Amino acid sequence: MPKAPINGIELYYESHGSGPTIVFAHGRGGNHISWWQQVARFSGEYRCVTFDHRGWGQSVAEYGSPLRENFAADLIALLDYLGIEETFLVAQSMGGFCCLEFALAHPERTLGLVLGDTTGGVATPGVLSALARTSPPDGVARSLAAGFIAEQPSLTFLYQQIQALNPERGEDGVISGFRREDGRQESDFVGWQTPTLLIVGDEDRIFPPDVIAEAQKTIPGSRMEVVAGAAHSAHFEKADQFNALLSGFLSGVLAEQTASVTAD
Repeated sequence: MPKAPINGIELYYESHGSGPTIVFAHGRGGNHISWWQQVARFSGEYRCVTFDHRGWGQSVAEYGSPLRENFAADLIALLDYLGIEETFLVAQSMGGFCCLEFALAHPERTLGLVLGDTTGGVATPGVLSALARTSPPDGVARSLAAGFIAEQPSLTFLYQQIQALNPERGEDGVISGFRREDGRQESDFVGWQTPTLLIVGDEDRIFPPDVIAEAQKTIPGSRMEVVAGAAHSAHFEKADQFNALLSGFLSGVLAEQTASVTAD
């Protein structure tokens, strides 16, 4: 059972395949298993690293201790522990806050950033105004599209079972209160050059497309793709479409990198 002894905890991780590294950061309702459809698709060409945020899955943290505040530092420490100098970052929901923080602090180590169904913590007036109009439901419908729940009962059950593997964490506000008013503004992205792709399900009720569009406007050079028939978990609900978008993004970034080196 691979665990990295970092920052006062043992952080669970897995590494599959070889090649350029992709680190996958899960959302609040998941853990490292959430990326099973991406690891199966990409581990033949890339080194795929998945992990459990502290307080999730097998990364046990002290009950009620600060969690989200340590996410970015944990990611840095994990990469250092694994000897990974640079990586692509692929995040869903809560994982986006961790990955955007890392990319802002360490652009030289970030090959590219994919934000799946997340603002990554961008909190411009446009984002906050759009968020004020959201009303996500409770239960599994909070994360999955109605059509997916009706047509894919087995995968819906699997989604719930993956979430159920997470331990109790104490006060949920410790991890759910992302303090949107304290998020990233346009000034944080001055000089931003990291290739960035935002993917969102057209039925996402937590971070709907209009919210993600506002975040995309804030991140220079970024682009946005909408996945039809998906809600807040496009990577899980519409894995083929998500993976195709991810594959195109990865290969495009690597091709540009190779062309740049050749030109030099």
